[in-house]
Amino acid sequence: MSNNVILRIEGDRAYVALDRPDKHNGLTVEMLRELARVARKIEQRKDIRAVILSGNGPSFSSGLDVAKAMGNPLEVARAFIPLPWTGTNAFQEACWAWRRLPQPVIAVVHGRCYGGGLQIALAADFRFVTPDSEFSVMEAKHGLIPDMTGAATLSRLIGIDKALLLTMTADPVDAAYAERIGLVTEVSADPLAAAEKLADRIATRSPHAVASAKRLFDRSWQSSVRRTLAVERATQLPLIIRQALGRGSKSE
Repeated sequence: MSNNVILRIEGDRAYVALDRPDKHNGLTVEMLRELARVARKIEQRKDIRAVILSGNGPSFSSGLDVAKAMGNPLEVARAFIPLPWTGTNAFQEACWAWRRLPQPVIAVVHGRCYGGGLQIALAADFRFVTPDSEFSVMEAKHGLIPDMTGAATLSRLIGIDKALLLTMTADPVDAAYAERIGLVTEVSADPLAAAEKLADRIATRSPHAVASAKRLFDRSWQSSVRRTLAVERATQLPLIIRQALGRGSKSE
């Protein structure tokens, strides 16, 4: 079990925190697997009414720790294989597990929210962020595409032109711009307090109605998620192979 993902339950609320602060919560493969395991634990708890997802230290998450991940390419290759019972691989499940939960999931974001970290935040139902938060679909810097359900979540939140702009440039954007294009729910000086206030409001409603509303929109909003995630994998795999063979470059 990873020590870099913390689950704390207080009353009817689950708090999940990425806890690798010295690395700006750079993600390892084991952290991704642990995120999925924690989500499954929460799913079994019928008493939990909301989940708040955050990052300890100076940032929510700076994305995948590429140097650490590439230090064990066999582990990455194994993590890329989709599970037949979920249709996701370990990278995708670390995000989509939160979509599967019947409870609302609220991401509380500060500092860097890059790459895989952004895709985790996008998989939450709501995103409350500090004014100084910074967002980047940064995979293009490594010759890759977002492959942790980013294509599915971005398509639901913002227009294709903005999604392509963020993905092709990998440029960081500030919280004000992210709110303007619909990437985040709300900019707040105290996003945790805002998230807890929303959780309190939702908790006054029927948990069955809340779960049903989440399920309804996830199943009906635009195209099939399973197909979108399959396309993600098929598009990413040749890029990973190209990078492994040392053939990737910014000019290609």
